[in-house]
Amino acid sequence: MTEESRKSLPDPLITSTPERLGGTPVFAGTRVPVRILFEYLSTGEPLEEFLRQFPDVSREHAVAVLAEASSRIERGAATGHAA
Repeated sequence: MTEESRKSLPDPLITSTPERLGGTPVFAGTRVPVRILFEYLSTGEPLEEFLRQFPDVSREHAVAVLAEASSRIERGAATGHAA
């Protein structure tokens, strides 16, 4: 990911408010639940299919969310705690 694409990402990457989908974590700036990305990938669907179905989510945003999830898992594993 380039420095320019990182600058264009929302901060935070994920939002959750009771007024939007009952507090379900969504990609910031959208109504797309983050869990949908993980569901697509866990069933073997490629990232490209997720992006095609949910054009409000950019490739950079999806990749950044996956990287953040990976980082949290690694940190949790390193400390012996769940992320």
